[in-house]
Amino acid sequence: MRSRTSCVISRGRCIAFGLPSGAAMIIDDFAASPPTAQGAWRPFSDRVMGGISEAVVAPAMIEGRPCLRLTGDVRLENNGGFIQMARELAPAGETFDASGFAAFALTVRGNGETYGCHLRTPDAVRPWQSYRAAFRAGPDWCEVILPFADFVPHRLDAPLDVRRLRRIGLVAIGRAFAADLALARLALTAAAELGTVQK
Repeated sequence: MRSRTSCVISRGRCIAFGLPSGAAMIIDDFAASPPTAQGAWRPFSDRVMGGISEAVVAPAMIEGRPCLRLTGDVRLENNGGFIQMARELAPAGETFDASGFAAFALTVRGNGETYGCHLRTPDAVRPWQSYRAAFRAGPDWCEVILPFADFVPHRLDAPLDVRRLRRIGLVAIGRAFAADLALARLALTAAAELGTVQK
């Protein structure tokens, strides 16, 4: 079975591993032929609640790699403080069962800031409710592994039910800063953590 080798950040540590291609389910790959539908991702910001942050989501080519890029200024005025790009994981009114996997795998590049990956399920009935995990996106392309076990409920009591996923969002939130986050590939993987820590 063909394997790929990459630099991986798992729980904040950089590891290297060869992941069998059959162990992952690709959700979006912007280098694919034909490419995935970039229109599936939409920008959101705190303007829906009176804030003044601005989000721009656009296709880009960074270091020869096609990607989708989120840029904008996160502002805290008017109780704001977030921008994001998000996509549905299932058609309207339906859910996606990810119970056969253990983690999300994101190929990302950024500006050294910490970003959030937010998940929504039918249990997240309020706009501010979600399940959250954080990651740092550095200036080099890297794959970030986010195990389902690392997602923490935010302002709701129900634990994450990965059998009922609805939406995923990549978010710049919580402080005033210039956001710049690029996503080249999003997948589900059956391996939450593999390999050895790089020195």
